[in-house]
Amino acid sequence: MNRSLVSAKVKRYLAMVLILFTLSFAVEPLLMVSTVSAQTRYRYHRRHRSFWQKHRDKLTVAGTTGAGAAIGGIAGGGKGAAIGALAGAGGGALYTYKLRKRHKRHYHRY
Repeated sequence: MNRSLVSAKVKRYLAMVLILFTLSFAVEPLLMVSTVSAQTRYRYHRRHRSFWQKHRDKLTVAGTTGAGAAIGGIAGGGKGAAIGALAGAGGGALYTYKLRKRHKRHYHRY
């Protein structure tokens, strides 16, 4: 036989073995799904959030908008109030959605 033909067959055989070996790892999690779901336990508890917790982002932006409008109104009348409201809304949105830390600390009481 030709040496390159034997080399090509060996490479093809090794590629098939590697592919089947890789696929064998993909099949195992599919078989384990039924046993894992039987062991999963869920704890249901209703979380009673306050009005502030539910609407914190909206209230923060609304508060900064109102403060900006008040400062702008004092400084420049009606046009200043509009400019101040826009500046306050922009600053409040920037703080709320980009700068404020959102680390949730969950303390469990048992």
